[in-house]
Amino acid sequence: MSDISTIWEVSNCVAGWQINGAQLQTGNDLETAVLISLFTDRQAQPDDVIPDGTGDPRGWWGDVPGEPQIGSRLWLLSRSKLTTQVALKAKDFCTEALQWLIDDGVASAIAVVTEIVHPSRLYVQVTITKNNVSQTLRFGWAWDQISNPQTQAIRAGVNALATETGALLTTENGTLITI
Repeated sequence: MSDISTIWEVSNCVAGWQINGAQLQTGNDLETAVLISLFTDRQAQPDDVIPDGTGDPRGWWGDVPGEPQIGSRLWLLSRSKLTTQVALKAKDFCTEALQWLIDDGVASAIAVVTEIVHPSRLYVQVTITKNNVSQTLRFGWAWDQISNPQTQAIRAGVNALATETGALLTTENGTLITI
């Protein structure tokens, strides 16, 4: 039996479900697992800086101490200036969030690549491999460059693409490097 299919509404920057007749649409289990893993707020670690200054570490209420957590810490980047270091941190947060796919045998390998497209776009490409078959998903965040920190936010859009692995990261001065 398939899971309820979670889809990303690019125009509203939210995830949701679709109705198929009188029932919720099912299928797309891997994409659903990746969406939940990346876009559910994982609890911040004790040494993480909370971007809104509230001290609220967020996290899913169902997480059990000492057990693997659900979600990612991407939300910690919501007020960060788009830099090479932020792209590298996003890569680390995505890898951390998706590790359970390998631990549970859902995937044999996961590759995460981040790419900055200046001036205000960060892409994350996730390639998941199992039984020598790979599926690539690409996620793009438009960074709000308004100087008021209260209005800066990550906006996410998702497109499942079959693209080649290996992407370029553009640094602040326009230099291209591969991550």
